Amino acid sequence: MTSGIAVAGAVADALARGEAVVALESTVIAHGLPYPRGAEVAGRLEAIVREEGGCPATIGIVDGQATVGLGEHEIERFARGDDVLKASVRDLGPLIAAGRTAATTVAATAVLAARAGLDVFATGGIGGVHRGGEASLDISADLVTLARTPVAVVSAGAKAILDLPRTLEVLETLGVPLVGLRTDEFPAFYTRDSGLELEHAVADEREAARVVRAHRALGLRTAILVCNPPPEDPAWTPAAVADLVGGAERDAAEAGIRGKELTPWLLARLAERSAGRTVERNVALLESNVRVATRLARALRSDGGPKPTSGAPGAMR
Repeated sequence: MTSGIAVAGAVADALARGEAVVALESTVIAHGLPYPRGAEVAGRLEAIVREEGGCPATIGIVDGQATVGLGEHEIERFARGDDVLKASVRDLGPLIAAGRTAATTVAATAVLAARAGLDVFATGGIGGVHRGGEASLDISADLVTLARTPVAVVSAGAKAILDLPRTLEVLETLGVPLVGLRTDEFPAFYTRDSGLELEHAVADEREAARVVRAHRALGLRTAILVCNPPPEDPAWTPAAVADLVGGAERDAAEAGIRGKELTPWLLARLAERSAGRTVERNVALLESNVRVATRLARALRSDGGPKPTSGAPGAMR
């Protein structure tokens, strides 16, 4: 296989027919939610894609094979988390060569999606610059990857544990366009309000598709970040989230947690401190993003004009 990627038959068939296909990450299944919730959420997200008229493509590495379109048994295996590692872009080659099984992060999922010819990827929130990142240089690989990966990414902004102003500065430096969907403010993951203004906004998914198509027509090879605010909920205020995140960060500092272990540790701690409310909020915004991503993918495939293509399809499995 010249691409090194196995594409599930249903996904390959949908791509060949010019249908809407939406990439989904597997990290949330294996490392973001406890079993069996991860499997349940994965099934629900795939069901939403189908309800909206698209084909889901959950992405991961299975026994050394980069796979676009995990099957039910594979998703169950990921959800149980037994010997399932976490793979960012830098890990792909070593883990594939070693025959390991790994869930893919935002960065790794975006790369594999683009290589397989998918145009749209739905996630919860991207990674970014961690607080104190100006000194620690703790910056997610998601940002650099978005700067060189031609795929539209639908998210509720960046994770709330991050330094959002600095994350936006890095995205601007890297030339990654941000487009607000029915908002002119950068979403703050758990909340709709961050106080950070977006320069570009669209009224619906069809307008977003026109932006993606215009970007691609110029030969630009960056991702486009479509910012979809989380569902309305008056209980989730910036002040409440700041208090919650601040407590989790103090706990992390006391425990000496840093590096790539920091994000999953903080998210787990937030779930504990909120009695599971952050998990439910995460699931709600994921469902919303997946619905938007499928509508965007359909608009890209159904509207007039040339269809955007991210890369060459991989081999069918």
